[in-house]
Amino acid sequence: MLNTAGLSLEQAPPISIPFRFFLLAPLFGIAAGALLLAVGEEALISRWSPVTLALTHLLTLGLLGLVMCGAMLQILPVIAGSPVPRVVLVGTLSHLLLVGGILVLQGGFFGLGAGLMELAIALLGSGFLVFVSGVSVALWRVRTPSPTIVGMRLAVAALVVTVVLGTLLAGGYAGLFRIAGLAGLTDTHLAWGLAGWIGLLLMSVSFQVVPMFQVTPEYPVWFRRRVPGALFVGLLLWLWLRYATLQLGWSPLWETLWSASIGALFALYAGITLRLQQRRKRRVVDVTLLFWRLAMVCLLLLSGALVAVMVWPDLGSNTRFPLFLGIVLLLGVALPAVNSMLYKIVPFLSWFHLQKRQLTLMCMSVPVPHMRQFVSDTAARRQYHAAWLALLSALLALIWPSLFARAAGGLFALSNLLLLGNLLRAMALYRSTAVALSRCGDDPNSH
Repeated sequence: MLNTAGLSLEQAPPISIPFRFFLLAPLFGIAAGALLLAVGEEALISRWSPVTLALTHLLTLGLLGLVMCGAMLQILPVIAGSPVPRVVLVGTLSHLLLVGGILVLQGGFFGLGAGLMELAIALLGSGFLVFVSGVSVALWRVRTPSPTIVGMRLAVAALVVTVVLGTLLAGGYAGLFRIAGLAGLTDTHLAWGLAGWIGLLLMSVSFQVVPMFQVTPEYPVWFRRRVPGALFVGLLLWLWLRYATLQLGWSPLWETLWSASIGALFALYAGITLRLQQRRKRRVVDVTLLFWRLAMVCLLLLSGALVAVMVWPDLGSNTRFPLFLGIVLLLGVALPAVNSMLYKIVPFLSWFHLQKRQLTLMCMSVPVPHMRQFVSDTAARRQYHAAWLALLSALLALIWPSLFARAAGGLFALSNLLLLGNLLRAMALYRSTAVALSRCGDDPNSH
């Protein structure tokens, strides 16, 4: 049974707002897999190649970014009771600008036309400006913010830093201006985007969705109140240490130590989450739990890798090590966590909106499907197996690129194709039931 206490379900925006983000996101995942399938080991030669940059941004902006923006527009009013002002306009405009910007950015990476980078900067910058403005108003209207809301505020602040750094990098890539230390700025951009925006948002939202959907005990109060803020402050201090290392000649040891301390906080989060899941009241192991466990185990692996760099400094200088971190973080942590939430949020939203419509029309002759009917566990498990096989193949491709790079691309494309199919089936069931309810509402004899 879901624990929906404390939720302002009546504040939920129209279901079309989050669904337009959710349904387009897997298409970018399919595109990323198809690109890797086409180029193979070329994508693993260097993290600075156009192919690698294109793949990275298809995943971070296209797949992860769209899902998280859509989820935030949906979750924020429900959790905080503070709706995003003019949510239909904000959702529609930001969606169009972001999708257009991602597509144009891909053309810019591959040099398909003059001025594409500048256009991508304008589109993405405008899209994030609309999104951040809308959610910021809603976030700052909350008078007594919970730890989840505080964490979401910090995540939005990290998103602003990420977008500013990304704009500078894109301008430097396009030759609009010269940037000293482009590689160092890229690492900073990635850290704030992955650990700040994505990491803080996933952690903060999990304070609500893990106990609600997985029927676990609550996260410890001290953890919810202190760790998100500590992570944000840690990123700010890391930013200073990185500047001191690159510009002032400080020893990189301090930056490495601080990176490991941030990793330790995420490892603590992973450990607590796994412990809570062991104590869940509902003992059935469904696919959403498998996805979330995979994410937490990979987060522990990632944190261990950051500690390993301190013990073996030469490890960090290996050209494959940043690719390893990126693969584990994106395919092992972020995407499984997002998949887990999608398979709970989409059925829940569909069920909730249909039930609300049924009660409004007083049409009890049309049954509302229960949550498991929207996405079957069998269909979701197929996608789960494809997802972890894609992760395994991508890691093996770091050792044997000619053997596993294309396999990783094909499996990743398959995983996202299965995800898209599952979401479309959920949407089809929602629409058919909504139509039946509407017809029932028009027929006075059916009440």
